[in-house]
Amino acid sequence: MILRLKRIYEAPSEDDGYRVLVDRLWPRGIKKDAAKVDMWMKDLAPTAELRKWFGHDVKKWDEFRSRYSEELADNDAFGPFLTSISKCPVVTLLFGAKDTEHNNAVVLRDVIKAQ
Repeated sequence: MILRLKRIYEAPSEDDGYRVLVDRLWPRGIKKDAAKVDMWMKDLAPTAELRKWFGHDVKKWDEFRSRYSEELADNDAFGPFLTSISKCPVVTLLFGAKDTEHNNAVVLRDVIKAQ
């Protein structure tokens, strides 16, 4: 399986394959039908507490990665999610954050790859 990351604000493309939004909150200004989201996995997003603590502060990135990885390990939705995407040749994890290198989709991708 090919795993890709993409901001939901970028236009959908044929190369995206199966599109999964991995944020807990729906992104501002995006209409649901225009987003072409195949699955919204808000249950896999970081908890509200962790998201607020991180606040996209790059100085907290390593600790955020660690804490979020622990949350995913304890998340009952993670296993069924892996099963559901395992049949897809291409999966694009969609996120709303402006920082494309320091966000929950990056951590989720890395955890999926490690499985």
